[in-house]
Amino acid sequence: MRSAGIVRLYFGLQRLGACFLGLALLMSVLCGPVQAQSMVGVAKAASAEKSSETKPVTLPENLTPAMVREIVSQMDDEQVRQLLLQRLDAVAAEDAEKNKAPEQNSAIVLYDSFGKLGHNLINSVVRIPASVVGLGKAISKFVEDRGGAGFFQLILLVVGAIAAGLVAEFIVDRLASKWRRQYEHQHAPENLRQTLEFLGKRLVVDMAGLLAFFIVGRIVIMQFIADQDRQVVHAFMLYLIVVPRLVAALARFVLAPGRPDMRLVYADDWTAKFIYYNALGVVILAGFNIFLVEFLMTNGQFALGNAFVFWINLGVFVWLGVMTYKARHGLTKMLLGDTEDVTGSEVMTARAFPWVAIALIALTWLTVQFVAINGRLDLIDKGQHYLTLALLLIAPALNTTIRALVHHLVPPMRGEGAVAEAAYHSTKRSYIRIGRTVVFGIVVVLLIRIWDIQLGTLATAGLGARIASSFFEALFILIAGYLAWEVASLWINRKLADENTAISGAPEEAGGEGGGAGGSRLSTVLPLAKMAIQITIITITVLIALSSFGVNIAPLLAGAGILGLAIGFGAQTLVKDIVSGVFFLMDDAFRVGEFLDINGTMGTVEKISIRSLQLRHPSGPVHTVPYGEIPKITNNSRDWVIMKVKFTVPFDTDANKVKKIFKQIGKEMLEAPYADDIIQTFKSQGVSDVNDVGMVVRGKFMAKPGKQWVIRKDVYAKVQKAFAENGIEFARPEVRVNMPGAVDADDASDSAIAAAAGKAVKQMAEAKASEA
Repeated sequence: MRSAGIVRLYFGLQRLGACFLGLALLMSVLCGPVQAQSMVGVAKAASAEKSSETKPVTLPENLTPAMVREIVSQMDDEQVRQLLLQRLDAVAAEDAEKNKAPEQNSAIVLYDSFGKLGHNLINSVVRIPASVVGLGKAISKFVEDRGGAGFFQLILLVVGAIAAGLVAEFIVDRLASKWRRQYEHQHAPENLRQTLEFLGKRLVVDMAGLLAFFIVGRIVIMQFIADQDRQVVHAFMLYLIVVPRLVAALARFVLAPGRPDMRLVYADDWTAKFIYYNALGVVILAGFNIFLVEFLMTNGQFALGNAFVFWINLGVFVWLGVMTYKARHGLTKMLLGDTEDVTGSEVMTARAFPWVAIALIALTWLTVQFVAINGRLDLIDKGQHYLTLALLLIAPALNTTIRALVHHLVPPMRGEGAVAEAAYHSTKRSYIRIGRTVVFGIVVVLLIRIWDIQLGTLATAGLGARIASSFFEALFILIAGYLAWEVASLWINRKLADENTAISGAPEEAGGEGGGAGGSRLSTVLPLAKMAIQITIITITVLIALSSFGVNIAPLLAGAGILGLAIGFGAQTLVKDIVSGVFFLMDDAFRVGEFLDINGTMGTVEKISIRSLQLRHPSGPVHTVPYGEIPKITNNSRDWVIMKVKFTVPFDTDANKVKKIFKQIGKEMLEAPYADDIIQTFKSQGVSDVNDVGMVVRGKFMAKPGKQWVIRKDVYAKVQKAFAENGIEFARPEVRVNMPGAVDADDASDSAIAAAAGKAVKQMAEAKASEA
């Protein structure tokens, strides 16, 4: 390969020059500096009286040819050599300055590159016949250099190496026949562990066989094939046999085209098989292209046959683009998975991914063409562009695998209530984001390794390289900060998910009256702690990232301190609110979901911030109350609540009978669905009052906060039903008319009764009017 040979020659000359440079330095240390003077009188004095110490050679200005000859005649060999090196260095510096290419505008360079690309496309079409001729010459040269017998012998040796590798693979397969029989006859797995066990065993067997094939084939090549043929044969074996089979094994592990019950990704059979076979075809075509480049360059015909390379390379990228377009719906489903716990941004990303992938494919092809146009094929001589494109296309597809792992590895929710449920789902999303971040970091590291980017070398290079090095350093710092963010959120969400809270989030369950039980103390404090930790992580990460770019963060810290003091003095009310809130939380005065009465403002605690809390009234309005303006708090949702109910019955009602009825109702309540919410069941408190209508009997029960309203409704219904069954009526206001000397009501006429009633009503109206 000509370019590879040039690169090897360059590095060899570089190492040889380094050896000569080291030898020259050593000689200069051993011999010491040599003194020479250029003036005629000084030169004669130096010849008359020599010293063991010498000084560097210096030349005077305005030299004439005669002076030069006289100075040289007074020098020894070491002085002449030193003077010659100085002059050669000066000439080389002048030539480098003359040959330095003028800097061009980036837009002009890009415009010229597109022009060259169009010219290259035309040439690639025009030069197809020449490429056919070049390929024929390369094959003829390859055969002629080895002779007919040598060529057929090489073919037989290659076939023999492949056969030997297949035999070794067959032996490995026979040794692993027990495993193979197990997973070939295994039924549908019940969980992820069984799926991974099946796919893992199959992958291990495939990889072990492929490794045996490669090692044995490599040994045969090294032992029996001549040195001049090893490079081409090795490229053939590697890019057309080993790499496609490796990709097939990995694709079978992920896609499982023949076993949909074992598939790790969420994809239908058509999508899985379509991607599997087309990806294998693309890899084979790309491998053939790399082998063709190797073959043409080895036989000195790359200049004539490069049109083949161009069109095959274009075919690889077109195939990839068409494959991505046809499988776009399957790729979208693959990214979303089969879970419903997806956000709107994830849906948008999944729908845009196929089009982004097609854009990446086109951009990679353009990059390859620009590199080839500018004569820097050595940058991609190892297929770095193929590996980069594969990483960028495969990494998002791992999203389904990450979701599946999280779905099976995260334990079920242990707490109860809306807070615990929300925290549980947030925990799952945190695991997914951490997995995505880890995959992104791995992709970045692999890209650095693929393109052989040395961050230490960049840091000591020019301004652009130093900026690139600082960018990569800042990128890793941001990744570390984001992981710290997610780990902190994950820990807090797991604590919240373990909390047993009675916050249901449904106002109608409390009867629309409020007063429900609140959350735990952790469920109230941890969200504020989470916000404080996240702000701290953001601040530290940004400061470290700025420091990686060379920014002095000490003035920023000093400025932040001064700004904090200014805010403290200028916003004393804000400081008062924050400090008061801290002490309220330390006293555990309220929690999220509790029903408070703050100086006449009532409502359920809906949100707690660093300076205020929000109360939602049972009728709907939301009150925002700063902590500094709270004189006292009445908490109606802590531990338990007593509900007292009153009933008015006629004077002649038997109080003991009512007491027995209340006791029976209390027993029935203990068997009701809400029995777990009752702390003390319903019981009678006897006659609590007597008024103009009748006797007031009272009962009470103790329940969990927020549950008393539902229980009270049932108590009213049961009391009404029991009174009706026992002949007890509720007392109601009555008007009694006393008519002295009147006959009995039975004998009185209707007109007399109506007249008396009208008179009584008139008297009552006059009495009320006089009082008013």
